[in-house]
Amino acid sequence: MKLIIGLGNPGLRYQNTKHNIGFRVIDALYDKFLSTDSADIIYPKRATSICKSLIYQTKWNGAPSILAKPMTYMNNSGSAVSALVNRFDIQLPDILITYDDAHLDIGMIRIRRSGSDGGQKGMQSIIQHLGTIDFPRLRIGIGEPTCDIVDYVLSEFTKEEEITMEQTVERAINAIEVYLNDGIQTAMNKFNARPIAPMSDPSEE
Repeated sequence: MKLIIGLGNPGLRYQNTKHNIGFRVIDALYDKFLSTDSADIIYPKRATSICKSLIYQTKWNGAPSILAKPMTYMNNSGSAVSALVNRFDIQLPDILITYDDAHLDIGMIRIRRSGSDGGQKGMQSIIQHLGTIDFPRLRIGIGEPTCDIVDYVLSEFTKEEEITMEQTVERAINAIEVYLNDGIQTAMNKFNARPIAPMSDPSEE
């Protein structure tokens, strides 16, 4: 069983912030599941609340998968993640944590088998609760802070940044699909590349 987790903060106040890009990827991935006409994909009709998280239990190419959004707020993500791991008996290599990374340029994604928290509070909590750094993660670049880090991650993307992030979210979804179909090494080889060049806004032409 695969466990795909997106990190963020619950509530409308945080919905469109940089810190919620993990939630956004999970929502977009679920929407893609809904729009995919395939007998190999089974999608849930609605989320259920389990282990301090909203989860969608599904199947991808016949393999059980869970999409999850911890509802504990970012800094305590580990309590929800560890509860899910224990509840569903998930092996650590079968977890994929998706989250924002201020050390990556906007438009970049990085998939890794393991690694440090890089100063990201949600990942600090997860590493603390799981007792290891050895689990896969998908980092999504939000760019270096231009102000206090807390204010920065809780701010929204600019109009220009949002154009890039829409493409980045789609790329992250494609990376997760490759991870589910072909494994993490193939996903790393294919998607650990340069940031996307922002597209122009057609309304400005």
